[in-house]
Amino acid sequence: MIDAPVSTLPGIGPVTRGRLEEAGIRTMSDLKAIGSVEAYRRLKFMLPRQVSLNALYGLEAALRGCHWLDLPQDVKAALQREAGLVDEAFRKPASRCTIA
Repeated sequence: MIDAPVSTLPGIGPVTRGRLEEAGIRTMSDLKAIGSVEAYRRLKFMLPRQVSLNALYGLEAALRGCHWLDLPQDVKAALQREAGLVDEAFRKPASRCTIA
């Protein structure tokens, strides 16, 4: 089951599967190795306006083998904080370096 394609995970539909595969995440073991937050960060980098917090919930739920609505509230709160950090990093302007 660990090398099962991401398409076999609960809550991972064809659109998310395609996005994950494009990000190099093709199997359950790939997703487990990087975790839901890193997978979300990669998807957010690829499609910043199309990837939402629900994607992060779905990725975490897939790893846990449940529906995202069944994630415990403390887990959702932690994921919200992580998503906020990812989103904030995308909003920060790149630093400018001057060569002295």
